Amino acid sequence: MVQLTMIARTSDGLPLTASLQDENLTDYQTRAKQIFRKLNHASAPKLAIEHNNMIFYYQIDKGVCYLCLCERNFSRKLAFAYLDDLQSEFYVQYGNRIDKVTRPYHFIEFDTYIQKAKKSILDTRNHSALKNVANELQDVQKIMVANLDEVLARGTSLDVIQSKSSNLMSYSQQYRDEAKQLNRKSNLIKVGGALTFILWIVWYFIL
Repeated sequence: MVQLTMIARTSDGLPLTASLQDENLTDYQTRAKQIFRKLNHASAPKLAIEHNNMIFYYQIDKGVCYLCLCERNFSRKLAFAYLDDLQSEFYVQYGNRIDKVTRPYHFIEFDTYIQKAKKSILDTRNHSALKNVANELQDVQKIMVANLDEVLARGTSLDVIQSKSSNLMSYSQQYRDEAKQLNRKSNLIKVGGALTFILWIVWYFIL
């Protein structure tokens, strides 16, 4: 289930609102703030960050980062469906005020909606609807998974991690393309060998 939810402005990492399930998770809340401070305009729009037996999921939209903390066995699709729900409602309520506030947790009253959204995830009657939303998020399984220590490493920003991910995807695509070419060549060689054998049979027994 969702253990922690935080929403922050990406330009300066200012927390706009938060909801903490358990007071024992204050260390994770501190980690979330550190993640916010690592964000910039080139950061990955969606990311999963592993830490101990938990995973931070975040997505960025219109200069705001929506983040939640879940157990490892919690559905990634449902986590991003939950964040997508928060994103839509938060922007409707506060979209024209986000850049103007200076006080942390200025929109703390949004916790009321956060609690409602979390209950929707737990309510089995809403599971089918949530899964339909989650199924529309076609690229969720392609979202990069990073380690918190790597994310918070000195001198490492989330755009660098995104660049590494893009390079890995490029190398992976190149490998797949080369594998396909080798496979085609192998098939051509097999076909050529079979034709040669058939022609030899025809020549030997018929001609």
